[in-house]
Amino acid sequence: MNQLTSSDYFVFLIYFIAVSGYGYYIYSRKKAKNANSKDFFLAEGSLTWWAIGASLIASNISAEHFIGMSGSGFALGLAISTYEWMAAATLIIVAVFFIPVYLKNGIYTMPQFLQKRYNSTVSAVMAVFWLLVYVFVNLTSIIYLGALAISSISQISFGWCVAGLAVCSIVVTLGGMKVIGYTDVIQVLVLIIGGLTTTYIALTLVSDHFGYGENVLKGLAIIREEAPSHFHMIFNKGHPYYSDLPGLSVLIGGMWINNLNYWACNQYIVQRALGADLKTARKGILFAAFLKLLIPVIAVLPGITVYVLFKEGVFQTEMLNAAGEMKPDRAYPTLLNLLPSGLKGLAFAALTAAIIASLAGKANSISTIFSLDIYRHFFNKQASEKKLIRIGRSSIIISMVIASLIAPALSTLDQAYQFIQEYVGFIAPGVLAIFLLGILWKRITAAAALFAALATIPFSTVLKFLPVWTNGYFPDYPFLDRMSIVFVTLIALMIVISLLDRRSKDAERVIEIDKSMFKCSPGFVAGSVIIVGILAALYTIFW
Repeated sequence: MNQLTSSDYFVFLIYFIAVSGYGYYIYSRKKAKNANSKDFFLAEGSLTWWAIGASLIASNISAEHFIGMSGSGFALGLAISTYEWMAAATLIIVAVFFIPVYLKNGIYTMPQFLQKRYNSTVSAVMAVFWLLVYVFVNLTSIIYLGALAISSISQISFGWCVAGLAVCSIVVTLGGMKVIGYTDVIQVLVLIIGGLTTTYIALTLVSDHFGYGENVLKGLAIIREEAPSHFHMIFNKGHPYYSDLPGLSVLIGGMWINNLNYWACNQYIVQRALGADLKTARKGILFAAFLKLLIPVIAVLPGITVYVLFKEGVFQTEMLNAAGEMKPDRAYPTLLNLLPSGLKGLAFAALTAAIIASLAGKANSISTIFSLDIYRHFFNKQASEKKLIRIGRSSIIISMVIASLIAPALSTLDQAYQFIQEYVGFIAPGVLAIFLLGILWKRITAAAALFAALATIPFSTVLKFLPVWTNGYFPDYPFLDRMSIVFVTLIALMIVISLLDRRSKDAERVIEIDKSMFKCSPGFVAGSVIIVGILAALYTIFW
């Protein structure tokens, strides 16, 4: 039954009061100090390692995971977890190699890095690209999937859900990064507890359906027996979903480009660590990597359990639309509707926490880039600190309104998570190429970087649609493989352009790198080894 009981609303109310009260407490303490842009956008020096780690996960995990990833779990199985598990390995690389470079050079936005390493043109072009992707892909998809989930388990209409999520996210974001960072700790706690509870209930439902009572371990064994094809991490050619996860490319190809772009070159993510010292930032990132290992348990397994029950004749109405077409993204909302009173409220709070935290983090990054890299650089170089914060808050409201108006247009998607990954992947190869060569090779020029920035979307578009334009004569590469092809092509062309441009002085615009800053503490090394060991075991077991 698609409604929440009074006990559900009571649980959700407790969550809402706790987060709002704590957020206001943090905001009141901060408000007493002199307002400055670095404190508002970065919470400079204010976030502890556990707040940084929690904020990274809260900002990353949202409706596209609970709804989109569960939908992909229903459709293709555990293999979709590669986005999470490979991200854990990626975070280690980010903590060791990227974060030290950013902190050493006083970087607080990604466009600022490009400005310092290349020039203002490269910085401006990429800033515009990032803003467009953040507003029209990320914010829009999070609002759509969040509203879809909330409307599916309550009596609130989709439109009102969109409006409510936008308003709540704006309120949280207007408090600045410090409020976001510390409220994210509560958000992650609720997210994990609610997510694990939902997974537990799902597995006991499977166990009970097959006559074994409410035995969670038996439920886990049953879904492996009943859906063996859903427990393979690596797909071979010919697999129905090979185009989504093309074999070894998830280990040695495009997945690395996707993840390094997201975790190392993405304002939305990196911003959490840019206001801290290196030791604190590394601890926070390592904490986030450990949490990443847990995400498939709360986001993918529920989708697989719904698939198993659907095969048994359950959820036939819920998983099909009016035309009788399968809608995988309905898996998680369908499961939530089966939870008992109180627990549904907890799961509802967890889902809402993930959505609002992710929206707030994304909106804060939009305001940071627009205020510091667009407005101050091109419109008002003498803008005061208060003026920058005011502009930042205005951009938060405007971007959220735009995304809310566009969100309903995504209703035709079957697997929104794959949509997000593919279209963000149009820009990822160029971004990563620019950052990697900018750090690793002093000779790379601004002209080469600008070429990569302008060429990444056209190259990706051509590779995607060339099979259609040539009636199948040109091979239709999976999007992760397309990312690899575009990345390697751009790297090669950037090197050629730089070598040919002998008169350019752009190569003198280098960043400061000290080899000693890549040295890690014994505790960080030990934690990294544990994570890599766990990943090796998981891929060995579920190959």
